[in-house]
Amino acid sequence: MTTILLRPGEVPLAQWREIYRGASAVLDPVSYEVIGASARAVSAILARGEPVYGINTGFGKLASVRIEAADLEKLQRNIVLSHAAGVGRPMPIAVARLMIALKLGSLAQGASGVQAATVKLLEALLTKGLTPVIPCQGSVGASGDLAPLAHMAAAMIGVGEFFVGDQRVPATQALAEAGLAPLVLGAKEGLALLNGTQFSTAYALAGLFETENLFGAALVTGALSTDAARGSDAPFDPRIHRLRRHKGQIESADALRALMAGSAIRASHLVGDERVQDPYCLRCQPQVMGAALDILRQAATTLATEANGVTDNPLIFPESNEALSGGNFHAEPVAFAADIIALAICEIGSLAERRIAMLVDPALSGLPAFLTPKPGLNSGFMIPQVTAAALTSENKQRAYPASVDSIPTSANQEDHVSMAAHGARRLLEMAENACGIVGIELLAAAQGCDFHRPLASSTPLEAVRTLVRREVPHLDDDRHFHPDMAKAIALVTSGAVVDAVGRDALPTI
Repeated sequence: MTTILLRPGEVPLAQWREIYRGASAVLDPVSYEVIGASARAVSAILARGEPVYGINTGFGKLASVRIEAADLEKLQRNIVLSHAAGVGRPMPIAVARLMIALKLGSLAQGASGVQAATVKLLEALLTKGLTPVIPCQGSVGASGDLAPLAHMAAAMIGVGEFFVGDQRVPATQALAEAGLAPLVLGAKEGLALLNGTQFSTAYALAGLFETENLFGAALVTGALSTDAARGSDAPFDPRIHRLRRHKGQIESADALRALMAGSAIRASHLVGDERVQDPYCLRCQPQVMGAALDILRQAATTLATEANGVTDNPLIFPESNEALSGGNFHAEPVAFAADIIALAICEIGSLAERRIAMLVDPALSGLPAFLTPKPGLNSGFMIPQVTAAALTSENKQRAYPASVDSIPTSANQEDHVSMAAHGARRLLEMAENACGIVGIELLAAAQGCDFHRPLASSTPLEAVRTLVRREVPHLDDDRHFHPDMAKAIALVTSGAVVDAVGRDALPTI
């Protein structure tokens, strides 16, 4: 297992991706100096005897209630237990581990007042393979992702459960078997663990990372569909795209043109083709995919910044021994980024579905009806296109922006919330749906190109067809379609389609 050295505040997106894909993470030891200074600042603040939110007061609407010194540890334990009020299925282990790493990177920046033992336990959860069982519903994205992060913290103090491998184990047992002791929370530490956007950010990053393979595969299947329909590569001419100036559009056109370069299928209809223009699903691929690429990059920039930020409240400033209350826990940047990713996923899938519909329609593609040699006796790709349409519409329904919604909480103290958790949590299922659409297109485009034999496509597209045909034979007579689709979708989600043409051949998010 790869181990990432986390340098808080300076972690590149590639390292968060590695953690999501299974890498472990340890903290740069240099961080313990600022962690210690922050913890000492909390002690100094307490010694002054002044009321400071979350350190010696109640929480939320109860901030005006003063807590006596003898009850400070109990206060922090109580906030964890009372806020561990999530519902729903557990977070996926990969997303939960990413959330832990994000929290580790935030607390280690010395603005949260936690003790070194707290940070070390978070690190140990990653290195020893203990993942808290965290219900995925219950956050409104401000004041932080309270409920899910409370479930993480509860497991750390020995309440709740951990996943050890794929087994659910009582928290105290799992900690003991890993040679760890339950955490005893000091002043402010419960609140520091609960406040923050790490749940929403982890889900949004996971959605972004899954969209990376989706985007690349959709460019590849789009080029393959263009060849299958004997479409033109003239719309990918760089002169067209330079005039509009959008970087993503220019790069997408370059990739599509390169993917089709040298295709004998394309060469066969360069002269004498009666068609003047292709349907938009072929002709406007650079414009649609390029726009998606640009906004995905914008979302990636936002999430990279958020992942390296501190979203606790109040924040501790050791140089002046101050605790300042603010609103960094408000996840509006994450909510906007998640909404942007959702829109891009939706449009990538929508365009791919239109290409499938075009390929199965002989009036548009010039191919046999539903891509079967014996239409009527066989239904061919009739129902896979319906499935793609169903997935497309499901994603359209899910793409409504979450960030425009708000509902007051905590007796109107927290009167505007981001809904980032909702916006981010849908992304994995949306990406899965879109990968399903692109997987179906992969089969349809390969089938369409088969009808042009002995003419071959370009070298990179033939590499993709070879990849497909190793898993799924050409469809002559109808057969059980689901296994074929499952294999094709796996080629998309695993990144095999992108790898077949070479990642350097495609623009990256």
